[in-house]
Amino acid sequence: MEKKWFTVEEANALLPLLRSEIESLQKIKRRFEERYLHLKQLKELVGRRPSGQDDPFFTLECELEFMQIEARTLVQSIHMKGAQLKDVDMGLVDFPALMNGEEVLLCWKLDEESVSYWHGLNDGFYGRKPIAE
Repeated sequence: MEKKWFTVEEANALLPLLRSEIESLQKIKRRFEERYLHLKQLKELVGRRPSGQDDPFFTLECELEFMQIEARTLVQSIHMKGAQLKDVDMGLVDFPALMNGEEVLLCWKLDEESVSYWHGLNDGFYGRKPIAE
């Protein structure tokens, strides 16, 4: 896939969709963690695999697998747009861009109104600077 370069306007235009996808990912992650913990506790109570035909783990394991597929699909959707999901919990997304002929990353976080920061390829979130600089 050819690399996409974003302008600030193009990145901002994607934010409503990205917000929705990231919020869905965060919900899936929380639900996954809860269900995984429940499965782990159930296995400790019942034992690894009970003898007999009834498998009390099957439904939970299927739910977890489905949640993984859902999450993977959302992450792929974000990446297919050319954006780079960096952290699900923070809702952190980078957008490749060119600034003064140099490759940089426009940086946005879920709780921010718009794309207002950028950083170098090796600087990361803590090296970000306001776009106006």
